Amino acid sequence: MAKSKVLVVGGTGYIGKRIVKASLAQGYPTFVLQRREIGLDIDKLQMLLGFKKEGAVLVEASFSDLQSLVNAVKQVDVVICTMSGVHFRSHNLLLQLKLVEAIKEAGNVKRFLPSEFGMDPALMGHALEPGKVTFDEKMVVRKAIEEANIPFTYVSANCFAAYFAGNLSQMGTLLPPKDKVSIYGDGNKKVVFMDEDDVATYTMKTIDDPRTLNKTVYLRPPENILTQRQLVQIWENMIGKQLQKITIPAQDFLASIKGLGYEEQVGVGHFYHIFYEGCLTNFEIGENGEEASQLYPEVKYTRMDEYLKIYL
Repeated sequence: MAKSKVLVVGGTGYIGKRIVKASLAQGYPTFVLQRREIGLDIDKLQMLLGFKKEGAVLVEASFSDLQSLVNAVKQVDVVICTMSGVHFRSHNLLLQLKLVEAIKEAGNVKRFLPSEFGMDPALMGHALEPGKVTFDEKMVVRKAIEEANIPFTYVSANCFAAYFAGNLSQMGTLLPPKDKVSIYGDGNKKVVFMDEDDVATYTMKTIDDPRTLNKTVYLRPPENILTQRQLVQIWENMIGKQLQKITIPAQDFLASIKGLGYEEQVGVGHFYHIFYEGCLTNFEIGENGEEASQLYPEVKYTRMDEYLKIYL
């Protein structure tokens, strides 16, 4: 069976660039949306031209021109959107409604993967404000997809390692602490840490797989399901040193929201759900879901002891 033609929207972004590379590496005919509004953003343009050198096709379109989006999606079988929903970068999740409209009008797309790649928003209806907006907007997009009868796969990728593992899950830094480490609650809630390149690899594996059609795919490779304390211990073993543990009770952590800016409040809320509630692993995957490492045991995913070596 011929591999599907893939259009990546948001291909210069944090996850998007990895999706493009994984698509090319797995031999998919790969198209990348080039937005007309790119202007003088030389870094994005250079990245796009780099993809072109590697064999990707650049497709020009604009979210302010529906017909250009329709023309873009008509060239492919699968559309993957990786627009950022992270408040401290850029937050464009609802722009995807234009993409849904274009896919519906084009009528040829066999599968749409919207920008998810985090916690499952369907399980986050109870989320704290203001971070709840991320999950609410993802659910708005899901509703539009399903009402338009567009075939889909939702990817729940849990915690990106560069944001959650390299810093031992410390807020306000991306580097591991040298002497003291904050532990959230008892530090024993199970968290799933994912190398971002593995997120892209698993995502591409799903697109032509009938087992993942109209389902949520959870990335839960078993050896990367770790508590925060286990993650810290891995690092301590690597550096041959014990870090001072500072335990933060839930009420103190929530109280820290006061006085923070909007983006920081969103981050604190999400951390609370992950490390105090254990929202990534406190449920069983039901009949509408699949687990990626079980579907694709051939993927040699990066364990966190290997991942952390670069920080030594």
